[in-house]
Amino acid sequence: MFSGIVEEAATVVAVEQKESNVDLTVRCSFAPELHIDQSVAHNGVCLTVVDLRPDNTYVVTAVRETLERSNIGMLKPGDAVNLERSMLMNGRLDGHIVQGHVDTTAVCTGIEKADGSTYFSFSYKASPEMAAKGYMTVEKGSVTVNGVSLTVCDSERDSFRVAIIPYTFEHTNFRDLKVGSVVNLEFDIIGKYLARMMELKD
Repeated sequence: MFSGIVEEAATVVAVEQKESNVDLTVRCSFAPELHIDQSVAHNGVCLTVVDLRPDNTYVVTAVRETLERSNIGMLKPGDAVNLERSMLMNGRLDGHIVQGHVDTTAVCTGIEKADGSTYFSFSYKASPEMAAKGYMTVEKGSVTVNGVSLTVCDSERDSFRVAIIPYTFEHTNFRDLKVGSVVNLEFDIIGKYLARMMELKD
């Protein structure tokens, strides 16, 4: 489990296709603290550490479903990827409850500077069936974008905006996003449970 508070925008060092899977080699400052089988969120996708290297790098494997549902398969050497280690249960929940299970991707449709912050607009494929499962945003609700816990504004049926403060902009890969960039979305797990309860009630 994660909180959506990114620890570091790390660098992808290598991408290796292995049958239908992809191995990512990532360099980050806390790599020496990791261990095999540890869970780390990459752009919001929970992946397991499978190898540790002596040069501050480690390896994770993404399976086909992850590649189809997220932007992990689009990463290439030199790209920045948002990292978060799993949440400590004795700490504060500074973001919101994030599982590391990406629901879908979205496309950045607009970037606007405003009063010291930056507004990013995103659109995603929506349908009544998806909304019935809780795959939607609500005004002032939480959403995870590339692993970052954010508050929704201007929530529409298939789009929303978020405001990024300068610190988050500088310390995550939001600084690299452009109109047309693909990001990972994880919708609020509480909304998904409520949607499921309503479905079973009918």
